[in-house]
Amino acid sequence: MDTALDIGKIMASLPHRYPFILVDRIIEMVPEGRIVGLKNVTINEPFFQGHFPGIPVMPGVLIIEAMAQVGGVWAYATQTKDDDKDLFYFMGIDKARFRSPVVPGDQLILELVLLKSRGKVFKMSGKATVDNKVVAEAEIMAIKGGNP
Repeated sequence: MDTALDIGKIMASLPHRYPFILVDRIIEMVPEGRIVGLKNVTINEPFFQGHFPGIPVMPGVLIIEAMAQVGGVWAYATQTKDDDKDLFYFMGIDKARFRSPVVPGDQLILELVLLKSRGKVFKMSGKATVDNKVVAEAEIMAIKGGNP
């Protein structure tokens, strides 16, 4: 298994597409339950037009979504077979905290560690940093389900 993935391999894993794919690169992936991803935050992001005009701040909910997408890359790489087309669905967020604004020019590093996995459900602890400073953290849960 590759430990680093470029955007092409990420898009081969995740169902997300522009403007909602929020992961640019996977830096490291450990099948036993750890993954680190990267999101380059640019002024060209469509959400900056309205959040907030003149004072661009990445919405916290999108930082959590970026964490979930990085966790999704891990899930697709480790919890599926080649012929498995099931999607993973976001189930819950616990202990979400936002410590500092994320702005254009920041490089968001998203690190997730598996807390537990039971059947089709898994829970990961996530941390987002910019310049080695924690900007957000949360525990996220997802479930593997059938296609709608």
